[in-house]
Amino acid sequence: MSSVRRPHVFVTRPLPGRGLERLSAVAEVDVWREEGAPSHDVLLARAAEADGLLCMLTDRIDAGLLDACPRLRVIATCSVGYDHVDLAALTARDIPLGNTPGVLTDATADLAMALMLGAGRRITEAERFLRAGEWSEALRWDPLMFLGMDFRGATLGIAGFGAIGQAVASRARAFGMRVLAWSRSGTAADGVEAVSFERLLAESDVISIHVPLSAETRGLFDARVLAAMKPGAMLINTARGGIVDEAALAAALQTGHLSAAATDVFATEPVAMDSPLLAAPNIIVVPHIGSATLATRSRMADMSVDNLIAGLKGERMPNSPNGDQVRSRR
Repeated sequence: MSSVRRPHVFVTRPLPGRGLERLSAVAEVDVWREEGAPSHDVLLARAAEADGLLCMLTDRIDAGLLDACPRLRVIATCSVGYDHVDLAALTARDIPLGNTPGVLTDATADLAMALMLGAGRRITEAERFLRAGEWSEALRWDPLMFLGMDFRGATLGIAGFGAIGQAVASRARAFGMRVLAWSRSGTAADGVEAVSFERLLAESDVISIHVPLSAETRGLFDARVLAAMKPGAMLINTARGGIVDEAALAAALQTGHLSAAATDVFATEPVAMDSPLLAAPNIIVVPHIGSATLATRSRMADMSVDNLIAGLKGERMPNSPNGDQVRSRR
């Protein structure tokens, strides 16, 4: 009696939690365990033998990869966004894509607030000052040293009022901030005023970006928009790096038009060491850690595995941006 062939799955990184154990119960699982992401050539070679692929936002999934991997019939990305995936190419080949929407709302909102507080109160600047041994007896306490901003009574402008933007708004209101929101829908929540983009720029002491990266939002915060922001304002970005013109932001910080900024994301990741942002004053930079809590990443892994197992069984994925299209084509 011949045994039924188990599907083969390539996973591009080890994952937290027990999701991979569940996946191993239904498939032969090949996990990339080397340091860092697999190169595109390695991804091509390992995925060529796979029926399923569980990838990360650092893995480029394009038509060329799909052509080289004809056995692939389901892909899950361990991320909310999927701009690293050619969704049209997947759909044309009847391959459903799974993603993890809604899972990182609180973690990212918490980080946005942490960056806002850190930049506004000059936390990293003060720490560097102390670690460099500059906190001398002469400067033990100075009434002008490391003056930052008060958040109670300040105005926060939220660019993009989806789930994460709304979560940031609730946190900011707990700090006593006035909250404005700009979104395509033009709606806001209780205690939050919906405003035009122009008003958001002109009235906000802090702007926190929460729009998705798209053709319409790429480069949205360019030199012209940054110049229209309130003098002395701060800019916080936990969305996508391509939304902000990084050279223009660095220039606005250098001139002092913006008092501070913080970003978790960059147009190219990892960021190049010669990026103008790294030489700009009064900016906090962190390496795309918006979802980096154990609970959130474990939940993302579980959701990715749920999507992949459903796809391998020919069932509807719990979360898929193109699943309905693929099923209708079939």
